[in-house]
Amino acid sequence: MTATIHGIENCDTMKKAFAWLDANGIAYDFHDYKKAGVAEDQLVRWSDIAGWEKVINRAGPTFRKLPDHARQDLDQAKAIALMMGNPSMIKRPILEVGGELEIGFKPERYAVLFH
Repeated sequence: MTATIHGIENCDTMKKAFAWLDANGIAYDFHDYKKAGVAEDQLVRWSDIAGWEKVINRAGPTFRKLPDHARQDLDQAKAIALMMGNPSMIKRPILEVGGELEIGFKPERYAVLFH
């Protein structure tokens, strides 16, 4: 079972997820969407599975610094456009494993996915 973890390398939450995966001997591929970008179809797929409201990080500084008009009247298309232009607005980590999608890091959820 191949796991792919998507996020930003220097994020503290990502570091916790990497440490958990490493400590549990889980092999994974890492996609840094700040350096490598993220495809629109991938954001659409994640949004279709989990809901765009869960994929976009409204609590982060990148989103909060947007002008009011950019944050208002959000829908999936507008949220995806924002995340494409500012990958830091994508929640992290996003873990894909065995057809499952996990957004955010909770050790107990990772334990369920891998055991």
